[in-house]
Amino acid sequence: MGVLVVGSVALDSVQTPFGAVENVLGGSASYFSTAASFFTEVSLVGVVGDDFPSEAIALFREREINIDGLEQVPGRTFRWRGQYRYDLNEAITLETQLNVFESFRPKLPLAYQESPYVFLANIDPELQLDVLNQVKRPKLVACDTMNFWIQGKLEALKAVLQRVDLLTINEGEARQLAQEPNIVKAAHRILDMGPKVLIVKRGEYGALMFSDSTMFFAPAYPLETVYDPTGAGDSFAGGFMGYLANVDAVSEESMRQAIIMGSTMASFNVESFSLERLRTLTYPEIRERFRAFRSLVTFADLPETT
Repeated sequence: MGVLVVGSVALDSVQTPFGAVENVLGGSASYFSTAASFFTEVSLVGVVGDDFPSEAIALFREREINIDGLEQVPGRTFRWRGQYRYDLNEAITLETQLNVFESFRPKLPLAYQESPYVFLANIDPELQLDVLNQVKRPKLVACDTMNFWIQGKLEALKAVLQRVDLLTINEGEARQLAQEPNIVKAAHRILDMGPKVLIVKRGEYGALMFSDSTMFFAPAYPLETVYDPTGAGDSFAGGFMGYLANVDAVSEESMRQAIIMGSTMASFNVESFSLERLRTLTYPEIRERFRAFRSLVTFADLPETT
């Protein structure tokens, strides 16, 4: 079973306390598709300019990502410049150049329209709706969003939420969307908007998954070295959706496994700039860290009292 992702493909310039890079591969669809490709076939829809480097295309091909839906048009590729201080949970955006992404209108090749698993990355909710009108009876549709769309296109976002199965969002955005400071109450308000499942990403503090009847917590993996958090959320989503597509199941058990797999992929992503760590990653490393996650939260029950 394969997964379709629609999102941004970008060139990022990032500075952290541990180094800096210029014009490296970034964008939500890039991180998602690379992470998901370890588990399933991935089809990518996005747009780049004629300045997009051939080395970036080579990475997609190395990971056997289907880029028939990646348009290359005259102009400059979407560019983002950001900075992280020692609080690596929050990016400071220094510059955003939408360039060809500003006029992006997703066009799904015929083969993509049958994708059973669909991820709408963090793009204009009107474009997310456009994609939903092009896909045919997927088993699971998940989406991401951000404070910019919550503030500027709330009605379109609410229309998206009525048509998706799962929303992934960070903690601050969950509170903003629900207009509720308590994250548990906020989660249930968001579930009332349409999605059956909500995943709240909490950076170095892990992730929470909510449904109407259950709640599940996944820790973040404790790392000695974090170089660049850019794309961690999209790598999380890629691991999550890729794993679900691999097992072809959307049960409570498979989603709990998938959220740990998402956390696993995010933990690798932050160990280097851009997609360099995911480029060198092997499946045995993934399996070893996935198992290490279990040891973080395994403990014995209390003894029976007499």
